Amino acid sequence: MIASLKPPLMETAAAAGRWAVDLFEYAGGLGLLFVQSVGKGFMRPLRLPSVIYELWKIGVQSWFIITVTSLFIGMVLAFQSAYQMQRLAAEMYIAGLVSLSIVREIGPVITALIVAGRSGSAIAAELGTMKVTEQIDALQTLAADPVRHLVVPRFVAMIVALPILTLLADAMGIFGGFLIGTLKLGILPSLYWKMTYLPLVYKDLSSGLIKAFVFGMIICVVSCFEGLRAAGGAEGVGRATTVAVVGSFILIIGADLIFTALFYFIWR
Repeated sequence: MIASLKPPLMETAAAAGRWAVDLFEYAGGLGLLFVQSVGKGFMRPLRLPSVIYELWKIGVQSWFIITVTSLFIGMVLAFQSAYQMQRLAAEMYIAGLVSLSIVREIGPVITALIVAGRSGSAIAAELGTMKVTEQIDALQTLAADPVRHLVVPRFVAMIVALPILTLLADAMGIFGGFLIGTLKLGILPSLYWKMTYLPLVYKDLSSGLIKAFVFGMIICVVSCFEGLRAAGGAEGVGRATTVAVVGSFILIIGADLIFTALFYFIWR
């Protein structure tokens, strides 16, 4: 009986070992691409036309969905807060709850998830298509660095656009709460605005923007890495796009957990 158990146990151990090796190899690849992107972004002059074009695609073309989504989230958050606060006759605190929740957490996280699903998938698909059609190999043949020409402009555009989009999401989310608080719950506009900015401190806004900056790096590095290693034709491009989005989502939530713990429980 013991002899019959050895093959399954050995196969399980071997599978776990292969999974661990693949995980460390994946993390190493992400780290190497991140270092190359940062180094080549600062060591050489930026290709400004490419950066501006990527800013247009990532930032300008995403403002509408960010605006609408954040507005609705702010309204829903105000409704949900009112459901509990009205039982305590504490409707005036809804404004502070909405503003703190959006500026600290919801604004940067929702913005990053939307950008990862919209722009991150596009980046992975673009670079994956270039990889499987051997356009990246052609760049290397011409002594052109794919990281400098393809990754760095997207990297710079992402870390610039995401904090700006986060500010837009914060403003629209707070405005959505204002609409519900004043039009539906009967709170005076002047009182609502006072209770909105009264609990906010510089740390709340700065922590959200720092999160957005880090989330931008995560989205770009993961999406570019998956695109650059795509293989297997159209199916491989689709697989790389899916992995890029899923991986970005997981790392964004994990990074949000770490930074929230650092800002509010360690670095007080």
